[in-house]
Amino acid sequence: MCGFIGVYGPEGLSVAPEIYEGLLAIQHRGQDAAGILTFTETFHVKKGAGLVRDVFSATDMERLEGNLGLGHVRYPTIGAGSHEDAQPFHLNFPVGIAMAHNGNVTNFDDLRARHGRNTGTRLNSSCDLEVILFVFARALSEVVKPGELVTPDAVFHAVQAVYREVRGAYSVVAVLPDVGLVAFRDPYGIKPIVFGNKQNADGVWYAVASESVVLDVAGYDEVDDLAAGEALFVDTNRRVHRRVVGQKTHHPCIFELVYFARPDSMLDDISVYKTRIRFGQALAEQWMREKAPTPDVVIPIPDSSRDAAMSMAAGMDIPYREGLVKNRYVGRTFIMPNQSARQSSVKRKLNAIPLEFEGKDVLLVDDSIVRGNTAKRIVRMAREAGARKVYLAISSPALISPCPYGIDMATKTEFIAADKTPTEVAALLEADHVLYLDREAMNRAANVGNPDGKVFCNACFTGDYPTGDITREVLKSIEGERITNTSQRAFTFSG
Repeated sequence: MCGFIGVYGPEGLSVAPEIYEGLLAIQHRGQDAAGILTFTETFHVKKGAGLVRDVFSATDMERLEGNLGLGHVRYPTIGAGSHEDAQPFHLNFPVGIAMAHNGNVTNFDDLRARHGRNTGTRLNSSCDLEVILFVFARALSEVVKPGELVTPDAVFHAVQAVYREVRGAYSVVAVLPDVGLVAFRDPYGIKPIVFGNKQNADGVWYAVASESVVLDVAGYDEVDDLAAGEALFVDTNRRVHRRVVGQKTHHPCIFELVYFARPDSMLDDISVYKTRIRFGQALAEQWMREKAPTPDVVIPIPDSSRDAAMSMAAGMDIPYREGLVKNRYVGRTFIMPNQSARQSSVKRKLNAIPLEFEGKDVLLVDDSIVRGNTAKRIVRMAREAGARKVYLAISSPALISPCPYGIDMATKTEFIAADKTPTEVAALLEADHVLYLDREAMNRAANVGNPDGKVFCNACFTGDYPTGDITREVLKSIEGERITNTSQRAFTFSG
């Protein structure tokens, strides 16, 4: 998962400050690298490794002039995570195109080899966005001759070419100097993307982003999700063109609601916050129905499980306490670049309040368990703080399958729950009891109040991939690249 924002502001204004603020709002989606690109007579680019606050200086922001631009925070799935993989990317042909994305191209290796063989094209990085950019630019050049205006039909033609050639899950934003702002969402709608506008004394602003919270904090109204397979084009006359050009069955990623998105975001008209509350309610019902041990206290593993923990405690009429204090200057361990970084960060990230643990049977609530390293460390922490019993309730089902769509969960062999019962998982984690939320209950909770009745992507819980083209060979290829890149990042970040 990554995060992006693209902004088309009024003439004569700079969009860079708004992009910067937007990237801060979605820093949780990527901590590996950040970048901003704007345009006046030329492209102005600044990107680098690290957090948003560390990548951009005051001098950089002054240099990033122009009323059209985009920004990105990176969490690597494809690529070694080196500086050259940081987005955005741009081309100067056929009309000048800059692009950023969130997601993963599952046929990246094939496209890179095929276009290299047939056209001699060589990429500048190991980032899969480059093949999307190349396919889009090549298709645009087929219908737009030098000096001609880029029409909405030409833009939609280029997007259709991407849908034909590029497999996987992705949401994309692009800026075309002297042409406008472009955005599109993969045909299955797996990755989120929202569009909004606002009007103030300066004029009308348009923006697209990975989550609605980005536009909320910037004062945008009329915020709307792009549909699966939908493309959007805001031209130089500020006319908005929208067209569904490649829709399949809509399968939004449910892990966005479980973990990735901020609770104050709305995704496909679904409140992340209310969904997590309903996850907790469903957990409480399941815990009591299965006659699991009765705890003395419910404690969340901060932060994304807090809403579920509160509602679970209320549903069971058990006291809720904040027994683990989080150091907010340590990033999300799930998206740390390698295992050693994750393990060392856990030690710095959380600290127990012994008064909430001493002599108590404690129920810890978390959103998910992937490898189990963090969970095991926290169980030990609870016992060291004096807990008599330590139970775990997870507000999602057991993760058993790799995600080829842009979440670097693990390889097949790394999932702690693969081919194991909850009792066996509890033994591995040194916990007294583990309960996972039932998958159907999770999906029902996500669909409450949703009139469309969405069919969410559950692939990481089932191994059933909605795009229909994820073979064992594809998974092995992605797994091999991730293992290689993880070791490269471990070396990169070791010194």
